[in-house]
Amino acid sequence: MTDKKLTERVYGYLAEDEDARVCKDIPESACNEQPRSFVLMLLSLTLTKLGDSLVSARLVLPWMLSSLGAPAMFISALVPLRESLALLPQLFVAQKLREQPVRKWFWVAGSIGQAVSLLAMLFAVATLDESALGWSVVVLLAIFSLSRGICSVANKDVTGKTVSKTRRGRMSGVAASAAGLLTLLTALVIIFAPDMEGQRSLFVGLLGAGVVLWFAAALLYAGIPEVAGATEGGGNALTEALKSMSLLWQDRQFGHFVISRALLVAAAFAIPYIVVLIQREGESELTSLGSLMLASGLAGLLAGRFWGRWSDSASHHVMAAASVMSTLVISAALALYYWIPEALGAQWVAALLLFSSAVAHHGARVGRKTYLVDMATQDNRAQLTAVSNTVMGVVLLAGLLLGWVDAAYGVAVVLWALGAIGLLATLAALRLPDVSGDTSG
Repeated sequence: MTDKKLTERVYGYLAEDEDARVCKDIPESACNEQPRSFVLMLLSLTLTKLGDSLVSARLVLPWMLSSLGAPAMFISALVPLRESLALLPQLFVAQKLREQPVRKWFWVAGSIGQAVSLLAMLFAVATLDESALGWSVVVLLAIFSLSRGICSVANKDVTGKTVSKTRRGRMSGVAASAAGLLTLLTALVIIFAPDMEGQRSLFVGLLGAGVVLWFAAALLYAGIPEVAGATEGGGNALTEALKSMSLLWQDRQFGHFVISRALLVAAAFAIPYIVVLIQREGESELTSLGSLMLASGLAGLLAGRFWGRWSDSASHHVMAAASVMSTLVISAALALYYWIPEALGAQWVAALLLFSSAVAHHGARVGRKTYLVDMATQDNRAQLTAVSNTVMGVVLLAGLLLGWVDAAYGVAVVLWALGAIGLLATLAALRLPDVSGDTSG
């Protein structure tokens, strides 16, 4: 069997499409190459999603710094740095992206940048302690996040040029499921080797795996047969960036989407606070590093493909459903906290809360990514992605206020606020127009 026939068979199975010629909203010249593009992009995204789990700034890196004695100020800076620096510079990257007819090389460069950052972090973890380790990890995470921002804005543009509508959500969902399975296996290794959990060798191993994953992803992505695209709209980066921000009020549909996405962040913010609630009230063993990775991996494995298929037909409904699920989990956690706090100490209760939170977070991510790619056109996809992500960078920085609310009023008040935001997110997502079935571009 030739490589092309094998690729088409794999594509047909994963995309649930026996006709590789189904092409919506992609150039005719890209249609014949869609199976190869789909498979290569799927493999690249699977590797990087697995890498995200192994070096998570929400989970693994804080655990690492805490275990190796770094001061708390470095631990509290990890998530804001990781999230905001991956988003805020994207407007400027988008202007450079639009000047190039082939954009996949931006993603390749960003992936290599992430691999090099992790390689340097590996040496820091192997040789440094306390404040020196903290400073090194924070600086290298900043470089990692900036590289990640380049990949983010480039990938949505390349996806829109190479993978058809009704296939994009499926691709993201399969990648999430595959990465979830591999994360689950990694978590089981950590769980069944508890003596390793706080040891330096474990973190060196996780970082080393991340280096390999991002380098391999860069090689695979470089093989995507991307066709040349439009290069109009370049110019002075600052001037064009300021002009781009006006799309928030000039394009009402886009502005509505950005508001919905900003409210959806409640699903992501809720997870660490639910973990805190379980730790403080339940003292469950399920808050170990391996168990938290297990919950996240299992959620991706079981829910990724479901969310992806649904996103291809109604991505705005996926956003709303994920928000409803997150709000229900928050409500359940608060109800237990007030009325049956000892139940939080039951391992199956903690496991169900963490698993459900992770499933909701996966749904929110797949739904909003698919919606944005389907809503945009080939000419404005990079620009809309960059504007949306820049706004989200500001929103995530504002999320630092939740730490102040937690310190002043307690974790329950934070979860009440996030539950209310989740309800608003549901209403906003339900009012978004359908773009998944629209083939006009």
